[in-house]
Amino acid sequence: VQLQASGGGLVQAGGSLRLSCLASGMTNSIHALGWYRQAPGKQRDLVARVTRDGSTNYADFAKGRFTISRDDAKKTTELQLTSLKPDDTAVYYCHAEVRWGPTEFESWGQGTQVTVSS
Repeated sequence: VQLQASGGGLVQAGGSLRLSCLASGMTNSIHALGWYRQAPGKQRDLVARVTRDGSTNYADFAKGRFTISRDDAKKTTELQLTSLKPDDTAVYYCHAEVRWGPTEFESWGQGTQVTVSS
C-alpha cells in the first residue's frame, strides 16, 4: 500500500486546513486509515483513525476540532483541521493498517507540513 498525503500549509491560529491522503496498491486490504503528527524533537503521535466499518478514535487534543473521514470508493482519507493552534504545528503523516490473510503490516505516507502562526 502506498500513501500520498497533501493539503498542508501555513495558516493563522484559529484557521482551518484539510489534509488528504490517496491510497494505492492493496487498498482492499486496508483495515484502518489514520493520521499521525510529529513536531520537532517530539515523538510521533496518533491524531485520528478510522476503521473499515467507520469506527473512529481521536487523540484528546483532536476531539472537537479535527474530523477524519474515509472514502473507500475514492481510496482516500481526509482530516479536517479547525480551530488550529500554534501547538498543532507538525508534520502530519497518513498511515494505513493493512491486513492480508494472517499478515498485518503498516504503511506510511511521506508527511505534509502544517504550520500554525500565532
